[in-house]
Amino acid sequence: MKHTESTKWAVARVLRDRNAGLCLTGVVVSGFGTSALWLAAGVWVKDLTGSDGLAALCMLAMWAPTLAGPLLGALADRVRRRPLLIGLNLLMAALLPALLAVDAPDRVWIVFAVLFAYGTAGVVHDAAESALVATAVDTTLLGDFNGLRTTATEGMKLLAPLAGAGLYTACGGPAVALLDATTFALAAALCLGLRVREEAPAAGGGAGHGDDAGGHRESDGHHDNANDPPGRGPRRERAGHREERAGVLQGVRHLWSHALLRPLVLAGGVTMLCAGLGGALVYAVVDALGRSPAFAGVLYAAQGAGSVVVGLVSGPAMRRLGERRFGALGIGLFAVALALRAVPSDAVAVVSGAAIGAGLPAVLIAALTAVQRETPGPLLGRVTATANTLVFTPNVLGLAAGAVLVEVADHRLLLTALGAALLLTAAALRHTPAGTSPAPAGSPSDTNPA
Repeated sequence: MKHTESTKWAVARVLRDRNAGLCLTGVVVSGFGTSALWLAAGVWVKDLTGSDGLAALCMLAMWAPTLAGPLLGALADRVRRRPLLIGLNLLMAALLPALLAVDAPDRVWIVFAVLFAYGTAGVVHDAAESALVATAVDTTLLGDFNGLRTTATEGMKLLAPLAGAGLYTACGGPAVALLDATTFALAAALCLGLRVREEAPAAGGGAGHGDDAGGHRESDGHHDNANDPPGRGPRRERAGHREERAGVLQGVRHLWSHALLRPLVLAGGVTMLCAGLGGALVYAVVDALGRSPAFAGVLYAAQGAGSVVVGLVSGPAMRRLGERRFGALGIGLFAVALALRAVPSDAVAVVSGAAIGAGLPAVLIAALTAVQRETPGPLLGRVTATANTLVFTPNVLGLAAGAVLVEVADHRLLLTALGAALLLTAAALRHTPAGTSPAPAGSPSDTNPA
């Protein structure tokens, strides 16, 4: 009873906070448009070309920019985040109508170009949003906000694809593109309503002092530039490149050297690798149940429902357990649920789907909250984008590997092996020393005994 009351109280606190409420509403609005377009784009390309391979490339086009996360995230540290988010939302609102020109197979390249730009803007957007939320939302509410963000995102995944498919069937792909463009415009308007004071970013996005000093030496007009061609200044350009690299590496170093963030992010990457492998086995599971492929939709719906629930309880759970233990428990639940998919039972499959939905997001919520709480503001864009690259890239690799393995190995053996690997990951995260990084007032400390 107390736990339920605590959860309701935390949710109410987030929703009563003006900035948190606006940020969360923006997540819901933009998430709806993104989920609708995600499904419609693949169907659109399939209808125009008849190619399953080209349809699958839509997802790759959106995910590929994640590989450049550390570089793209640095952009979020070079300017104020609120204007950047407004600009990105307006840019996508203006770009998406280009899809109205797609009416024949030879114009499908426009879809891929827009989706690639979509994914690139998304990497910068996620980094800037994470940094802005850490500034705009009370520190003690970060866990609750990130949990509710997951609830909102997963809720949109349950509703938006159906809405997108219906709109596509009734009006075609251009209508879905215009819907998504409208959601971006609304998200920009919500960003305008945020009340937050942001300090001007340091020159070079917080690069090391040595690079700054080098820059000053170049600008003082010393003789080492005397032979440079007019208007070129190669020495100055090289100094700028060194400064940029130093800025990117600064975020990577912070993440890798932090006693709490490194194990959380690595555990998240392993978890998402296993999630990708397991996702590729879904249709083999459905086939073993003697069901049609459409039954996979039931399993995904159950998974979405589980994710909605964990989002509601993650804030109080992290305050009680700390991010590390909360993430480890989620991975453990995911491990057991994934292994249970080897049991040929409809009921077990549906229950395990809900348990996967509840367990899988836990380490992702924990890692994002810890990154926001433990990273200095000037580095937060770079660290968030780097963490996202390390966590989500393995998911794509897992999907690709799973598509091969499911053809040559029994899916039950693969699910059992994945469950065992995840249990080892959970145990390693649970028993990793948390270090001595201080937690702000009102935040959980992973140094407390279990």
